[in-house]
Amino acid sequence: MRRRRWLACVAATLCACTTVGPDYRVPGDAAVRAPAANGPLQGGAAHGVAIAPVPDDWWRLYDDQRLDRLVQQALAANTDIRAAAANLRRAVALLHEVESENLPQGGASASVSRAQLSAESFLQTEKPPVFNLGDFGLGVSYLIDFFAKLARADEAALAGAQASEAALDQVRVSVAAQTVRAYVQGCAATHELAAATRQLEVQQRTLGATRRLVAGGRGEPADVARERARTEALRAALPALEASRTAARYRLALLLGKPPAGLPPDEVECHGEPTLRTPLPVGDGATLLRRRPDVRQAERELAAATARIGVATADLYPSIRIGASAGLTGVLSHLGSGPTARWSVGPLLSWSLPTNGVRHRIHGHEAAAEAALARFDGAVLRALQETETALSAYTRELERHEALHAAYEHAGEAARQQRRLQQAGRIPYLALLDAERTLADAEAALAASEGHVVSRQVDLFLALGGGWQAGRMATPATSAQDEKIE
Repeated sequence: MRRRRWLACVAATLCACTTVGPDYRVPGDAAVRAPAANGPLQGGAAHGVAIAPVPDDWWRLYDDQRLDRLVQQALAANTDIRAAAANLRRAVALLHEVESENLPQGGASASVSRAQLSAESFLQTEKPPVFNLGDFGLGVSYLIDFFAKLARADEAALAGAQASEAALDQVRVSVAAQTVRAYVQGCAATHELAAATRQLEVQQRTLGATRRLVAGGRGEPADVARERARTEALRAALPALEASRTAARYRLALLLGKPPAGLPPDEVECHGEPTLRTPLPVGDGATLLRRRPDVRQAERELAAATARIGVATADLYPSIRIGASAGLTGVLSHLGSGPTARWSVGPLLSWSLPTNGVRHRIHGHEAAAEAALARFDGAVLRALQETETALSAYTRELERHEALHAAYEHAGEAARQQRRLQQAGRIPYLALLDAERTLADAEAALAASEGHVVSRQVDLFLALGGGWQAGRMATPATSAQDEKIE
């Protein structure tokens, strides 16, 4: 009767057990839930942008096959992506290791020894003979997860693997943007170099005309010195543009996982910046936060930190393991006979009193979860700030570009009118050269602005967080829970 009461008490205790630790959910006061964070972007209605979904492979909007090929090569061979992919595989391996703790654990042992037992250990005075002893056994055990310690560990490991997957996606975003930026910088340097060369040509013609006037007694030597100074100043700008173009090619080689000599110039040759055919799509705040990998990584790290609280809390309660073993132990020559057989089956209960620092460890994990929530909020706010800043810079650069384009058009019209007047003999040749120099200066400023416009576009696409979907690989970390996150 007493034994039945003890079993009933144990059963009642086990039935009362439940999952310990907090169940994860995004806190209601988290920044990601704020209405202002999920509404339209402040600059979403500006000129040059559209409230439309950001495509996965946004660089295809430039309709440049060479650029498409370079980005695909970078996503396949970049060293940072390879390192992040290896970190993801390590996180997935850790996830599988933790999951294996839910399975029965088994083992086998075998030993042979020649030994003499102690007579005193058997309360004997006569020395026993020397024996050849043998032992062979098999054992299996299973941890009953009454308090969901293993389940919480699984949650933490899965969230950690998903955070590593988001980190890989973030590297893909960065690599795609850096590849486009390096390509655009090479194109812009080539374009600016051509414009600067035309400036130099006009200035050299002006210098030649000034020299002829001075030689004919119609000018001062100081005029020649002044025009020569302008000529050399323009000539001095050419090496820097050449260096910028070469540096862009070398950056592309690095992003593609190649040495500088492994990327011939003709593979990245470009004489003009790629342009968007349609307004740049930006979406809204809600889709931005779902798309940004760094926000998803911070959210998954918060989930992992929350699950670790449950893992630590489970150490306050008993651990129950059911096991069984069987084997043979005895004199080596007698192994296999009935007297050498042994077996056992039953539960093993272990319980450490909460004086060993468990509660302090729980408090530590709770503080870690608070820090993870702060980082999550920071990632959300940073994503919105970066996007709004990039959007403002892009729209303002568009306005500047339009003004410079108008200045270029007016300078061109003035140069055409001056050419007609000079051909009719109504103005001197230097007046025509002055108009052409103004046109060349306007063209150089416009060329520089075109490079800035595309650079601002890349900044905005980077802030929007697109591009990782095009190169994403399926992994065990991508699950139904991951879909819920996205």
